Amino acid sequence: MPPRLLLADDHAVLRSGLRLLLTSQNEYEVVGEASSGTETLTLAEELQPDLILLDLSMPALGGLDALPALRKLAPAAKILILTMHDDPQYLRQALKQGASGYVLKKAADSELLSAIKAVLRGEMYVHPSMTRVLLEDMLPASRSAEGENAWETLSEREQEVLKMVALGHTSGEIAEQLNLSAKTVETYRARGMEKLGLRTRAALVKFALQEGLIKRD
Repeated sequence: MPPRLLLADDHAVLRSGLRLLLTSQNEYEVVGEASSGTETLTLAEELQPDLILLDLSMPALGGLDALPALRKLAPAAKILILTMHDDPQYLRQALKQGASGYVLKKAADSELLSAIKAVLRGEMYVHPSMTRVLLEDMLPASRSAEGENAWETLSEREQEVLKMVALGHTSGEIAEQLNLSAKTVETYRARGMEKLGLRTRAALVKFALQEGLIKRD
């Protein structure tokens, strides 16, 4: 049996588009649509869906306010927020209230589908542009003396390249800005990451934020 989805959004045109997108995959069954927070609660209790795609701004009862009740009325349902709000406070509140994911409406269809699959697998999904918010919440305010010393072991060029990598630039962009070949940039990147004992870009971003090497937004 395919996963059963409940769509909750006050815009009928958006709900129609979502239904078309989801049913075209032949992987999901849209069992209901709600246009308000109160209607979402009623349908969630009645239908017991596997996933609720929930907007935050709805009449009668907003998504954030509805979340605690939804967790009680449909405890097995995963809740994926689909919203226009990119305010970090909304993200924090939604996750605190029990949401399993947070996707912005401007996201491409493929990203929404990836988010749905991840949440149904029991994973958490957050729109890429907002993952930095969660990362900063996890970091201590003070700088690490050990990390600072490790950074000092890098050459000036290695530091320059890794800062740009942490800020999201691709090797091609870095090569163009620094007047280097992409292969040379990759060499500096690999060598610098090895010296810092880091394996992924996510780990590099965390290190750079913790050490104050890049600014917080």
